[in-house]
Amino acid sequence: MPKHFTSVISSGFGKFASKAFPSSIQHFINASYVKLMGLDMSEFREPSSYKTLNKLFTRALETPRELPEDENLFISGADALITDAGTITDGKAYQIKGMSYSIEELFGEHHRDAVSRVEGGEFINFYLSPKDYHRYHMPMRLKVNTLTHIPGKHYPVNFPLLRNKVDLFIENERVIIECEDEKGRTQVLVLVAALNVGQMVVTFEEKVRTNSEIREPVHYKYEDLWVERGDFYGWFEMGSTILTFSQKGSIVPEVAINQKVSFTDVLGKIQ
Repeated sequence: MPKHFTSVISSGFGKFASKAFPSSIQHFINASYVKLMGLDMSEFREPSSYKTLNKLFTRALETPRELPEDENLFISGADALITDAGTITDGKAYQIKGMSYSIEELFGEHHRDAVSRVEGGEFINFYLSPKDYHRYHMPMRLKVNTLTHIPGKHYPVNFPLLRNKVDLFIENERVIIECEDEKGRTQVLVLVAALNVGQMVVTFEEKVRTNSEIREPVHYKYEDLWVERGDFYGWFEMGSTILTFSQKGSIVPEVAINQKVSFTDVLGKIQ
């Protein structure tokens, strides 16, 4: 099947954002983006130092943020807005209040067992806007067991679409990362693409190529792959959404809908 128009738009924007223009033009592009989106660059290099718009999007922190000393606290893995959070009930979570979807459909066929393991547990939705820091980090120490790249569309994941587009997360391209914590309990991280997200990069799996010609899910397995709390594991090119799903009793979240969070903020306790 041909690419959906949202994927074509995202590919085109990705090519523009990856192009290195002459320095005077690039400086203008970067400065205009910073001003238009209201980026806070206080933790980053000067906008003019980034050779492409994508380099600005995926900028690294100049000074590492400090993690909380208590290892029994789980943290926000990104700078984001919490658009919804709650208890997983009857195999369903919410993309936003009043708009439920099937976790089984979100996870896909390779993660069916994980659906029952997270039943009664907690879900949290993190929306990264275009002005946010675009890198994502581990919210706790996790052993990565499997990853599945599921191709799909690139609808925007902003509030109008969250409220009106049924099964938005299920229709969009996504990466499912199934993990277990130090007590063997299931934790699932889902990276969801959006309009203008040319790539979702996962540092420990270089074969993942999102917004590509892949038309069927691709599944990867790992042996003894541990990633520490706070470790950087990839980035969005532009903003998008991270969804987390935790086995019942594994975490006690302390979050609120519409709460703005930053990477390293404490979001609750690990049981």
